[in-house]
Amino acid sequence: MFIGREKELESLQTIYEKDGFGMTVIYGRRRVGKSFLISEFIKGKKAIFYTATKVGAERNLELFSKQVFDVLDPAYSNATFPNIESVLDIITSKASSKEEKLILVIDELPYWAEKDDALLSVLQKYIDTQWLDKNLMLILCGSALSFMEKKVLSEKSPIFGRRDSQLKLDAFNYKDSALFVPNYSPEDKAICYGVTGGVAKYLALFDSSKSLDENIIKLFFNTDGYLFDETKNLLTQEFSDVTLVNNIIEQVASGETALNIIAAKVKEKDSTVLYSLEKLIDVGLVEKKKCITEEKNKKKTQYVLKDHMFKFWYQFIPKAISVIEMGQGQVYYEKVVKSGLHSFMGSVFEDMCRYYTLEHGILGEFGSFITEVGTWWGVEQMIDANGERFQQSADIDVVGISTIDKTAILGECKFKNEKIDKEILDTLIRRSKLISGSYNVTTLILFSLSGFTDWVKNTDMFNVKLITVEDLYK
Repeated sequence: MFIGREKELESLQTIYEKDGFGMTVIYGRRRVGKSFLISEFIKGKKAIFYTATKVGAERNLELFSKQVFDVLDPAYSNATFPNIESVLDIITSKASSKEEKLILVIDELPYWAEKDDALLSVLQKYIDTQWLDKNLMLILCGSALSFMEKKVLSEKSPIFGRRDSQLKLDAFNYKDSALFVPNYSPEDKAICYGVTGGVAKYLALFDSSKSLDENIIKLFFNTDGYLFDETKNLLTQEFSDVTLVNNIIEQVASGETALNIIAAKVKEKDSTVLYSLEKLIDVGLVEKKKCITEEKNKKKTQYVLKDHMFKFWYQFIPKAISVIEMGQGQVYYEKVVKSGLHSFMGSVFEDMCRYYTLEHGILGEFGSFITEVGTWWGVEQMIDANGERFQQSADIDVVGISTIDKTAILGECKFKNEKIDKEILDTLIRRSKLISGSYNVTTLILFSLSGFTDWVKNTDMFNVKLITVEDLYK
């Protein structure tokens, strides 16, 4: 069943319906549903859909030629051609009809273009000299984010300026992810989002007729579960030195966020680790996080796992592999993992709350026109019981700012089986003063899984908003 991506389908349909040639570029990390989106779009349409593989330029040409003729003229599907121009000439002749537009899709473009330097230039030549007046739509798609951005979309690309649009597909947000498990409680929907990271392929594996626990056990805690080996499979596809990358991810997943500390832990040079971290950022697994009010401060930079599924996997699976291989993964899940889910969900819930804050803040629902959302961290000055001053680290989970009127809204998030009490609100009020010099703090928001104590609910502070997990899904 196809879920979500209505805007993307609408964008593709707009290009399809325009007169003459149209082109779009689709890119995004693996498993987010790029190919599934294209397959849904081309239903009922005349389309050549070729997926390139890591087999070299000549073999890709052979396979591409076969796919072209399977659609246009099956009698010649086994014919061979000396170059791609010979095949594109045939596509050009078939696209001259005004009755039905022909769609040409080249999926996983980097696999082919990396081994054939001329491919993009050849496509550029045909776009400029042959296709502009043809009833043809070209879709170029790829998972290698760095290649797609630098070689296909950048000004240095041969096909720069030829596209009508580009679509960067990200993982589903928490609300769209919930559409895959409509019968789950808000808490279970949130955890489902957390363990899948909103990645379409993983969400599609969830059987909504089964419980959250049953699905997690089946997918992660069985040797034949799709997600049991998924991290290794993805890293093997993207990296030559999987051992080093795996070690780096382990450190990031365990909470190490500084380059020099990560490098020391894996016993490699900073430059070597930085190269791998940048590649991990390119493929959408890691992000470089900055303090929202001090984005130019290089000292306030953290490397964190962007992919929640990877975080879940590295937190729970490595220690359980022997048990899972003995067929006792369910026992391990019930005794170890289930009680740790709320702790794991802490950072996931914060991401959900930031999304909610930006979504509603853009509409001005909190009294400010919020244009950015992120986190803040630093230190705060404290006084102990003896009147002695000391410093302690401090962070604010949700910081939404308006760059227009210099206002801010701040939030604290708790995904626990405890109600938020006065102490949490007092801490947020105290820490709000740490950024009030740069922004006028207009609203404080408490986000909670388990609700709020009577003291918090009865507070008469006009600028405090109380949001539950249920509210996030309304």
